[in-house]
Amino acid sequence: MTFQKPKVWLFAKDYLVIIIGIAMYGLGFCAFIATAPDKVVIGGMAGLSQIVDMITFGCFGFHVPYSVTIFTVNCLLLAIAWKIVGSTFVFRTLFGVVVISVIFAFFQPLFKQPPVVGETFMNVIIGAVLCGLGIGLVFVHNGSTGGTDIVAAVASKKSNVTIGRAMMYFDLCIISSSLILKFFFVPDFSFQAGVPSLVYGLITLFVIPFMADMVIHTNRQAVQFTIFSPKWEEIATAINNEAQRGCTVLDGMGWYSKKDVKVLLVMCRKIESVTIFRIIKSIDSDAFITQAQVNGVYGRGFDEIKLKMRRPGAPLEHPARPEASSRIV
Repeated sequence: MTFQKPKVWLFAKDYLVIIIGIAMYGLGFCAFIATAPDKVVIGGMAGLSQIVDMITFGCFGFHVPYSVTIFTVNCLLLAIAWKIVGSTFVFRTLFGVVVISVIFAFFQPLFKQPPVVGETFMNVIIGAVLCGLGIGLVFVHNGSTGGTDIVAAVASKKSNVTIGRAMMYFDLCIISSSLILKFFFVPDFSFQAGVPSLVYGLITLFVIPFMADMVIHTNRQAVQFTIFSPKWEEIATAINNEAQRGCTVLDGMGWYSKKDVKVLLVMCRKIESVTIFRIIKSIDSDAFITQAQVNGVYGRGFDEIKLKMRRPGAPLEHPARPEASSRIV
Protein backbone atom coordinates (compact mmCIF):
# COMPACT_ATOMS: atom_id res chain seq x y z
CA MET A 1 0.00 0.00 0.00
CA THR A 2 1.55 3.27 -1.13
CA PHE A 3 1.47 6.55 0.67
CA GLN A 4 -1.29 8.81 -0.60
CA LYS A 5 -1.22 12.57 -0.28
CA PRO A 6 -4.53 14.15 -1.28
CA LYS A 7 -4.16 17.12 -3.58
CA VAL A 8 -6.95 18.90 -1.72
CA TRP A 9 -4.82 18.87 1.43
CA LEU A 10 -1.87 20.35 -0.49
CA PHE A 11 -3.96 23.33 -1.63
CA ALA A 12 -5.55 23.72 1.80
CA LYS A 13 -2.12 23.60 3.45
CA ASP A 14 -0.77 26.32 1.14
CA TYR A 15 -3.65 28.67 1.87
CA LEU A 16 -3.53 27.90 5.59
CA VAL A 17 0.17 28.79 5.76
CA ILE A 18 -0.49 31.94 3.71
CA ILE A 19 -3.13 33.00 6.28
CA ILE A 20 -0.71 32.30 9.15
CA GLY A 21 2.06 34.27 7.42
CA ILE A 22 -0.20 37.24 6.73
CA ALA A 23 -1.45 37.14 10.33
CA MET A 24 2.16 37.30 11.55
CA TYR A 25 2.82 40.22 9.23
CA GLY A 26 -0.32 42.05 10.36
CA LEU A 27 0.43 41.45 14.03
CA GLY A 28 4.02 42.61 13.69
CA PHE A 29 3.01 45.82 11.93
CA CYS A 30 -0.20 46.81 13.73
CA ALA A 31 0.89 45.81 17.24
CA PHE A 32 4.58 46.73 17.31
CA ILE A 33 5.48 49.14 14.49
CA ALA A 34 2.39 51.28 13.82
CA THR A 35 1.96 51.98 17.55
CA ALA A 36 5.58 53.07 18.09
CA PRO A 37 5.73 56.59 19.56
CA ASP A 38 8.21 57.83 16.95
CA LYS A 39 5.74 57.22 14.06
CA VAL A 40 8.02 54.74 12.35
CA VAL A 41 7.26 54.27 8.64
CA ILE A 42 8.30 50.96 7.08
CA GLY A 43 8.36 49.81 3.47
CA GLY A 44 5.77 47.92 1.46
CA MET A 45 2.05 48.50 1.30
CA ALA A 46 1.99 48.95 5.06
CA GLY A 47 4.39 51.89 4.83
CA LEU A 48 2.49 53.33 1.87
CA SER A 49 -0.74 53.11 3.84
CA GLN A 50 0.97 55.02 6.67
CA ILE A 51 1.97 57.75 4.25
CA VAL A 52 -1.54 57.98 2.75
CA ASP A 53 -3.03 58.22 6.25
CA MET A 54 -0.51 60.91 7.18
CA ILE A 55 -1.29 62.97 4.06
CA THR A 56 -5.08 62.71 4.37
CA PHE A 57 -5.01 63.59 8.06
CA GLY A 58 -2.65 66.52 7.48
CA CYS A 59 -4.69 67.91 4.57
CA PHE A 60 -8.28 66.95 5.35
CA GLY A 61 -8.29 66.05 9.04
CA PHE A 62 -9.46 62.43 8.79
CA HIS A 63 -7.70 59.06 8.91
CA VAL A 64 -7.78 56.48 6.14
CA PRO A 65 -7.67 52.91 7.49
CA TYR A 66 -4.60 50.97 6.42
CA SER A 67 -6.80 48.18 5.05
CA VAL A 68 -8.53 50.52 2.58
CA THR A 69 -5.24 51.74 1.05
CA ILE A 70 -3.80 48.23 0.93
CA PHE A 71 -6.84 46.78 -0.84
CA THR A 72 -7.19 49.65 -3.35
CA VAL A 73 -3.55 49.83 -4.45
CA ASN A 74 -3.13 46.06 -4.65
CA CYS A 75 -6.08 45.73 -7.01
CA LEU A 76 -4.22 48.00 -9.46
CA LEU A 77 -1.08 45.84 -9.34
CA LEU A 78 -2.67 42.45 -9.94
CA ALA A 79 -2.89 42.92 -13.71
CA ILE A 80 0.91 43.28 -13.90
CA ALA A 81 1.48 40.11 -11.88
CA TRP A 82 -0.93 38.15 -14.10
CA LYS A 83 1.20 38.62 -17.22
CA ILE A 84 4.61 38.07 -15.66
CA VAL A 85 4.43 35.69 -12.69
CA GLY A 86 1.42 33.59 -13.67
CA SER A 87 -2.21 33.08 -12.77
CA THR A 88 -1.51 30.88 -9.73
CA PHE A 89 0.54 33.64 -8.11
CA VAL A 90 -2.17 36.19 -8.96
CA PHE A 91 -5.00 34.14 -7.45
CA ARG A 92 -3.05 33.54 -4.26
CA THR A 93 -2.09 37.22 -4.23
CA LEU A 94 -5.75 38.18 -4.55
CA PHE A 95 -6.48 35.82 -1.70
CA GLY A 96 -3.62 37.38 0.28
CA VAL A 97 -4.83 40.92 -0.45
CA VAL A 98 -8.31 40.12 0.87
CA VAL A 99 -6.90 38.37 3.95
CA ILE A 100 -4.39 41.10 4.77
CA SER A 101 -7.08 43.77 4.40
CA VAL A 102 -9.32 41.89 6.83
CA ILE A 103 -6.48 41.22 9.28
CA PHE A 104 -5.35 44.86 9.26
CA ALA A 105 -8.94 45.99 9.76
CA PHE A 106 -9.11 43.61 12.73
CA PHE A 107 -5.73 44.35 14.34
CA GLN A 108 -5.54 48.13 13.87
CA PRO A 109 -8.33 49.05 16.35
CA LEU A 110 -7.04 46.55 18.91
CA PHE A 111 -3.61 48.08 19.43
CA LYS A 112 -3.44 51.71 20.50
CA GLN A 113 -0.28 51.36 22.59
CA PRO A 114 2.90 49.39 21.84
CA PRO A 115 3.20 46.06 23.72
CA VAL A 116 6.67 47.00 25.00
CA VAL A 117 6.00 50.38 26.58
CA GLY A 118 8.78 52.97 26.29
CA GLU A 119 11.02 50.78 24.11
CA THR A 120 10.71 51.91 20.51
CA PHE A 121 13.74 49.92 19.40
CA MET A 122 12.43 46.65 20.86
CA ASN A 123 9.01 47.19 19.30
CA VAL A 124 10.55 47.87 15.90
CA ILE A 125 12.82 44.81 16.04
CA ILE A 126 10.06 42.44 17.18
CA GLY A 127 7.66 43.84 14.61
CA ALA A 128 10.22 43.60 11.81
CA VAL A 129 11.06 39.99 12.69
CA LEU A 130 7.38 39.02 12.66
CA CYS A 131 6.81 40.84 9.36
CA GLY A 132 9.81 39.18 7.73
CA LEU A 133 8.89 35.69 8.91
CA GLY A 134 5.32 36.22 7.74
CA ILE A 135 6.37 37.41 4.27
CA GLY A 136 8.78 34.49 3.96
CA LEU A 137 6.08 31.94 4.79
CA VAL A 138 3.73 33.53 2.26
CA PHE A 139 6.31 33.48 -0.56
CA VAL A 140 7.40 29.90 0.14
CA HIS A 141 3.84 28.79 -0.61
CA ASN A 142 3.68 30.85 -3.81
CA GLY A 143 1.53 33.57 -2.31
CA SER A 144 1.93 37.28 -1.77
CA THR A 145 0.87 39.98 0.63
CA GLY A 146 0.60 42.28 -2.36
CA GLY A 147 2.15 45.68 -2.96
CA THR A 148 5.92 45.68 -3.29
CA ASP A 149 5.87 41.89 -2.89
CA ILE A 150 4.40 41.76 -6.40
CA VAL A 151 7.04 44.13 -7.71
CA ALA A 152 9.76 42.10 -5.95
CA ALA A 153 8.46 38.84 -7.44
CA VAL A 154 8.46 40.41 -10.92
CA ALA A 155 12.00 41.73 -10.44
CA SER A 156 13.16 38.31 -9.23
CA LYS A 157 11.68 36.69 -12.35
CA LYS A 158 13.33 39.16 -14.71
CA SER A 159 16.73 39.60 -13.06
CA ASN A 160 19.28 37.97 -10.78
CA VAL A 161 17.98 39.83 -7.72
CA THR A 162 16.58 37.90 -4.78
CA ILE A 163 13.05 38.62 -3.60
CA GLY A 164 14.29 40.03 -0.30
CA ARG A 165 16.79 42.37 -1.94
CA ALA A 166 14.23 43.61 -4.48
CA MET A 167 11.87 44.36 -1.60
CA MET A 168 14.66 46.30 0.11
CA TYR A 169 15.23 48.54 -2.93
CA PHE A 170 11.58 49.50 -3.29
CA ASP A 171 11.04 49.89 0.43
CA LEU A 172 14.00 52.26 0.65
CA CYS A 173 12.16 54.71 -1.58
CA ILE A 174 9.06 54.61 0.65
CA ILE A 175 10.99 55.02 3.91
CA SER A 176 13.18 57.84 2.58
CA SER A 177 10.24 59.80 1.21
CA SER A 178 8.41 59.60 4.54
CA LEU A 179 10.85 62.05 6.17
CA ILE A 180 10.18 64.70 3.51
CA LEU A 181 6.42 64.15 3.56
CA LYS A 182 6.31 64.47 7.35
CA PHE A 183 7.85 67.93 7.01
CA PHE A 184 4.84 69.09 4.96
CA PHE A 185 1.95 67.15 6.50
CA VAL A 186 2.79 66.59 10.18
CA PRO A 187 2.23 69.64 12.42
CA ASP A 188 5.19 70.86 14.50
CA PHE A 189 7.51 68.41 12.77
CA SER A 190 11.27 68.93 12.91
CA PHE A 191 14.02 67.03 11.16
CA GLN A 192 15.72 66.38 14.49
CA ALA A 193 12.63 64.58 15.72
CA GLY A 194 12.27 62.74 12.41
CA VAL A 195 15.79 61.32 12.30
CA PRO A 196 15.12 58.57 14.91
CA SER A 197 11.99 57.55 13.00
CA LEU A 198 14.00 57.35 9.78
CA VAL A 199 16.69 55.27 11.47
CA TYR A 200 14.12 52.84 12.86
CA GLY A 201 12.56 52.59 9.43
CA LEU A 202 15.94 51.79 7.89
CA ILE A 203 16.44 49.09 10.53
CA THR A 204 13.23 47.40 9.40
CA LEU A 205 14.49 47.77 5.83
CA PHE A 206 17.29 45.31 6.60
CA VAL A 207 15.61 43.08 9.19
CA ILE A 208 12.43 42.27 7.20
CA PRO A 209 14.17 41.19 3.93
CA PHE A 210 16.79 39.26 5.91
CA MET A 211 14.15 37.25 7.76
CA ALA A 212 12.16 36.74 4.54
CA ASP A 213 15.21 35.49 2.64
CA MET A 214 16.15 33.20 5.53
CA VAL A 215 12.73 31.51 5.47
CA ILE A 216 12.64 31.31 1.66
CA HIS A 217 16.16 29.93 1.23
CA THR A 218 15.75 27.44 4.06
CA ASN A 219 12.71 25.96 2.36
CA ARG A 220 14.31 26.05 -1.10
CA GLN A 221 17.35 24.04 -0.09
CA ALA A 222 17.68 20.92 -2.19
CA VAL A 223 18.62 17.41 -1.06
CA GLN A 224 19.71 14.32 -2.95
CA PHE A 225 18.40 10.84 -2.16
CA THR A 226 20.20 7.65 -3.10
CA ILE A 227 17.88 4.67 -2.67
CA PHE A 228 18.76 0.96 -2.77
CA SER A 229 15.77 -1.38 -2.77
CA PRO A 230 14.59 -4.52 -4.60
CA LYS A 231 11.25 -2.71 -4.97
CA TRP A 232 12.86 0.14 -6.86
CA GLU A 233 10.27 0.18 -9.64
CA GLU A 234 7.36 0.59 -7.22
CA ILE A 235 9.22 3.27 -5.27
CA ALA A 236 10.15 5.21 -8.42
CA THR A 237 6.56 5.12 -9.69
CA ALA A 238 5.21 6.30 -6.33
CA ILE A 239 7.72 9.19 -6.16
CA ASN A 240 6.75 10.25 -9.69
CA ASN A 241 3.01 10.13 -9.05
CA GLU A 242 2.70 11.20 -5.42
CA ALA A 243 5.68 13.48 -4.77
CA GLN A 244 5.74 14.82 -8.35
CA ARG A 245 9.50 14.34 -8.52
CA GLY A 246 11.60 12.58 -11.12
CA CYS A 247 13.84 9.57 -10.50
CA THR A 248 17.02 8.51 -12.26
CA VAL A 249 17.74 4.76 -12.32
CA LEU A 250 21.43 3.85 -12.14
CA ASP A 251 23.04 0.43 -12.62
CA GLY A 252 25.18 -0.80 -9.77
CA MET A 253 26.66 -3.92 -8.27
CA GLY A 254 26.95 -5.04 -4.68
CA TRP A 255 30.59 -6.00 -4.24
CA TYR A 256 29.92 -8.39 -1.37
CA SER A 257 27.05 -10.24 -3.06
CA LYS A 258 28.37 -9.70 -6.61
CA LYS A 259 24.75 -9.07 -7.67
CA ASP A 260 23.48 -6.36 -9.98
CA VAL A 261 21.33 -3.74 -8.25
CA LYS A 262 19.30 -0.73 -9.33
CA VAL A 263 19.97 2.58 -7.61
CA LEU A 264 17.45 5.43 -7.55
CA LEU A 265 18.70 9.02 -7.59
CA VAL A 266 16.14 11.62 -6.53
CA MET A 267 16.48 15.40 -6.19
CA CYS A 268 13.88 17.33 -4.21
CA ARG A 269 13.37 20.31 -1.94
CA LYS A 270 14.32 19.91 1.69
CA ILE A 271 10.71 20.41 2.77
CA GLU A 272 9.72 17.50 0.51
CA SER A 273 12.16 15.07 2.09
CA VAL A 274 9.63 13.90 4.69
CA THR A 275 7.25 12.97 1.88
CA ILE A 276 9.98 10.98 0.12
CA PHE A 277 10.82 9.12 3.33
CA ARG A 278 7.16 8.25 3.92
CA ILE A 279 6.74 6.93 0.39
CA ILE A 280 9.84 4.72 0.68
CA LYS A 281 8.93 3.42 4.12
CA SER A 282 5.37 2.56 3.06
CA ILE A 283 6.74 0.39 0.23
CA ASP A 284 9.99 -1.02 1.62
CA SER A 285 10.82 -0.35 5.24
CA ASP A 286 14.18 -2.14 4.79
CA ALA A 287 15.35 0.08 1.92
CA PHE A 288 18.86 1.52 2.22
CA ILE A 289 18.73 5.31 1.86
CA THR A 290 21.28 8.09 1.90
CA GLN A 291 20.36 11.76 2.01
CA ALA A 292 22.81 14.53 1.14
CA GLN A 293 22.39 18.29 1.00
CA VAL A 294 23.45 19.94 -2.25
CA ASN A 295 24.47 23.54 -2.82
CA GLY A 296 22.12 24.15 -5.73
CA VAL A 297 19.86 22.43 -8.24
CA TYR A 298 18.97 24.18 -11.47
CA GLY A 299 16.54 23.19 -14.18
CA ARG A 300 12.91 22.22 -14.54
CA GLY A 301 11.15 22.02 -11.19
CA PHE A 302 13.98 23.80 -9.37
CA ASP A 303 15.79 27.13 -9.64
CA GLU A 304 16.34 28.88 -12.93
CA ILE A 305 19.87 29.60 -14.11
CA LYS A 306 20.17 33.39 -14.19
CA LEU A 307 23.20 34.52 -16.14
CA LYS A 308 23.79 37.41 -18.48
CA MET A 309 24.83 35.74 -21.71
CA ARG A 310 27.51 37.41 -23.81
CA ARG A 311 26.34 38.38 -27.27
CA PRO A 312 28.12 36.64 -30.18
CA GLY A 313 31.12 38.68 -31.20
CA ALA A 314 31.02 40.89 -28.11
CA PRO A 315 34.37 41.42 -26.33
CA LEU A 316 35.01 39.72 -23.02
CA GLU A 317 34.32 41.83 -19.94
CA HIS A 318 37.72 40.93 -18.44
CA PRO A 319 40.09 40.13 -21.31
CA ALA A 320 43.34 38.42 -20.44
CA ARG A 321 46.35 40.68 -20.20
CA PRO A 322 48.76 40.36 -23.14
CA GLU A 323 51.69 39.54 -20.93
CA ALA A 324 49.83 36.66 -19.29
CA SER A 325 49.97 34.48 -22.42
CA SER A 326 53.72 34.91 -22.88
CA ARG A 327 54.68 34.42 -19.28
CA ILE A 328 57.02 31.47 -18.69
CA VAL A 329 56.02 29.23 -15.81
